[in-house]
Amino acid sequence: MVIIGLTGGIGTGKSTVSRVLAGAGAAIIDAALVGHEVYKPGTPTWTAVSQTFGPDLLLPDNQINRKKLGDIVFNDPEAMAQLNAIMRPAMKTVLIERLKDASDRGDQVAVLDSATLIEAGWTSLVDEVWLVTATRETVTQRLRERNGLSDEAIDARVASQLTDEERMEHADQVIQNNGSLDELTATVEALWAQRIEAKVRNNGAA
Repeated sequence: MVIIGLTGGIGTGKSTVSRVLAGAGAAIIDAALVGHEVYKPGTPTWTAVSQTFGPDLLLPDNQINRKKLGDIVFNDPEAMAQLNAIMRPAMKTVLIERLKDASDRGDQVAVLDSATLIEAGWTSLVDEVWLVTATRETVTQRLRERNGLSDEAIDARVASQLTDEERMEHADQVIQNNGSLDELTATVEALWAQRIEAKVRNNGAA
């Protein structure tokens, strides 16, 4: 099985690329969804997060208030480090399980979709890293329209991440996404044909 590590900063269009890859036949393992799973009420991770950040973080049904948690960690590097120390080991265990499940099902290609693939040290789980980028102006416009975030909130989220230059040091392929959906789709489908189909034919070898 060929495993693509798909990453990119907030607002770059990584999720759109993931959908295109799913349409090409890849099994998608979404690290954000795994993150939500591992701190469901009653889990060890939920206990650690609620104890670390306080009971005020909990909604009436005991779910973690993700918006409130985000407001805390995106404005406090120490709090972000504390959250990552809790979440990432638990998430990695589940991600490895999901990749094994995909292999056992006979999936030929899997995509590990993670905004923090590089920071979390998960590049060792994948065969190649695809990085999605966009200009800061494009990212800002998307986050205003899609998320309704203020400029201050956008700045905090972007500042909490690696820069594109830092990510590029780990990337095998960079996908620039400043144009239309059709342009992005064509780019991703071409990469699939060029980089992935041959590996599938050769059982994962380049």
